[in-house]
Amino acid sequence: MHSVALSLIELGALFFGLGLLGRLADRLGISPVPLYLLGGLAFGTGGLLPLEGIEPFTTVASEVGVVLLLLLLGLEYSASELVGGLRRSWAAGVVDMVLNAAPGAIAALVLGWGPLGALAMAGVTWVSSSGIVAKVLADLGRLGNRETPAVLSVLVMEDLAMALYLPITTAALAALGWVAGLRTVAIAVLLLVVVLVVALRFGRAVSAIVESPTTEVFLLRMFGIALLVAGVASQLQVSAGVGAFLLGIAIAEDTAENAVRVLAPLRDLFAAVFFVVFGLNTDPSQVPAVLPVAVVLAVVSTATKLAAGWFAAHQIGVGPPGRWRAGAALVARGEFSIVIAGLALTTGAVDPGLAPLATTYVLLMAVLGPVAARVVEPVHGALTRRLRSTPA
Repeated sequence: MHSVALSLIELGALFFGLGLLGRLADRLGISPVPLYLLGGLAFGTGGLLPLEGIEPFTTVASEVGVVLLLLLLGLEYSASELVGGLRRSWAAGVVDMVLNAAPGAIAALVLGWGPLGALAMAGVTWVSSSGIVAKVLADLGRLGNRETPAVLSVLVMEDLAMALYLPITTAALAALGWVAGLRTVAIAVLLLVVVLVVALRFGRAVSAIVESPTTEVFLLRMFGIALLVAGVASQLQVSAGVGAFLLGIAIAEDTAENAVRVLAPLRDLFAAVFFVVFGLNTDPSQVPAVLPVAVVLAVVSTATKLAAGWFAAHQIGVGPPGRWRAGAALVARGEFSIVIAGLALTTGAVDPGLAPLATTYVLLMAVLGPVAARVVEPVHGALTRRLRSTPA
């Protein structure tokens, strides 16, 4: 069969299958993210029926999905809200880093992967998946909750920290030396400051660039500038997600409302591809060997994320139910963990076992995260009622 025809058939089957999985998730009352991931696992490398003709499209589409997820999350908040949240929640970012980088680093050292392996695995377990968290918050209708600014502050601090972590890790793994390594970090810091200044001081000008009375023109401008900013940020070693998020907060409120309305269907389409790609890139035959370690890491890092989210929400005066929701919302790991693992393996400086462990861990956490976010509130309520009914 002609390659183009085969690719179209496979893409059609993929999107139709995603529609069926989304419908099933809706019937079950859960987020579709875990089902998308498991569907990708079934039809990826080593799966039941590998799809081989769609990789060029899905690779780019998954990156677009991350950009749109973070862009629309940024559109929910203004620059002043972001700065205020960061000022109130910087301590939560530090607590989050200490608690969640430690499990990965310790696991790598125990497995004998050395300091470089520990540096890479620390990033794998530290950073929550902004894409999955954004999708889950939207699915559960929690974007307006009191604890959501705390969740957002932790995510933003993680993403901003990645602008330093990634160049440092790159320099260490490639053994570039102190001078080249410091130069890479300095460039990343400078670009990050420039992006923040533009977002905070020139929001109206950015809105004027994309605004149009015609829906089609507005969509093309908004989508185009989002990809441009994300691409430039990624090329200059600042996260594409950070660039898209900051662009979102730079858009004026009235323009932001229109952008959310126009871009939401596009976000849902590409976000679905993003989650499926996780599964497509995982070989099920590699899972059993690393599953015990991945499960232990999943249990430990779920507890540490719950603690970090609890602390962050407590910092802004949210009550116990909201603190638990904040912690559960942060459980999922995803895009950054895969990027970090891929970076480490490309250099050949770490043990090859890091790849299946990181992939299995991310798959577990990407499934566990949305489930935890949904069940944490009823579980907390049931425990509270039981404790209150227990005689003193």
